[in-house]
Amino acid sequence: MHGPTPPLPLPTDQLQFAMPPMHESMADERRHRKERLAGALRIFGRAGFEDGVSGHITARDPEFSDCFWVNPFGMPFKHVTVGDLVLANQDGQVVEGRYHVNQAAFTVHAQVHAARPDVVAVAHCHSVHGRALAALGELIDPLTQESCAFYEDVALYDAYTGVTVDAEEGRRIAGALGSRKALVLRNHGLLTVGDSVDAAAWWFMSLERSCQVQLMAKAAGRPVLIDHKLAVATREQLGGDLVAWINYQPLWQDISRSEPDLLS
Repeated sequence: MHGPTPPLPLPTDQLQFAMPPMHESMADERRHRKERLAGALRIFGRAGFEDGVSGHITARDPEFSDCFWVNPFGMPFKHVTVGDLVLANQDGQVVEGRYHVNQAAFTVHAQVHAARPDVVAVAHCHSVHGRALAALGELIDPLTQESCAFYEDVALYDAYTGVTVDAEEGRRIAGALGSRKALVLRNHGLLTVGDSVDAAAWWFMSLERSCQVQLMAKAAGRPVLIDHKLAVATREQLGGDLVAWINYQPLWQDISRSEPDLLS
């Protein structure tokens, strides 16, 4: 006797798989970016990335490309809603919104956006493990699959000049970043960029965890590095912004479902 006939595989076109949405209007794209920005700020707040009033995520406006949406100065990340977000121009002047922006942080973001027209979002916070690695003046080593995503794609800004308030310092930081997706600011912290808010946020979170793993591994012993060819191959598989966007979606689903007031 023959056993029961096994079920047939479903056609792949019947299975759901999220991809970055396309929008028909500037207004729809703007709303989308603002929703993702508010969500990312709340996720960063949950993760403990903010330190006082330090830390920003910016998102380029889809219509006015030299203006950027940013979190309000002094508002806890975990409380930010879409309606709280502020739109500031290249000079840090508020053109829409009810709050001030952190001028020191915005100076860096504005210069990075100016130097990288491909970048939609920039994330910079004073996270604990990022600051610890930055205090050592080190880059990320290829120790794990996740850290390989940053292999030869993260730079070190090997200077510390205090709180950045002038455009020239911002331009030097943007120059150090170059075409890469991440920067370690010596004695300061981490900065990441992406072609979406989701990607920039994911890279920051992944880089922060990679810093943590590297610090723990070196404290425990002598880490074994992944060799150059394998590290490059892994980066080519996992280091693109689309992969970052996909990795970020569970975080977005969680925050948008558990805290839907962020959309208000």
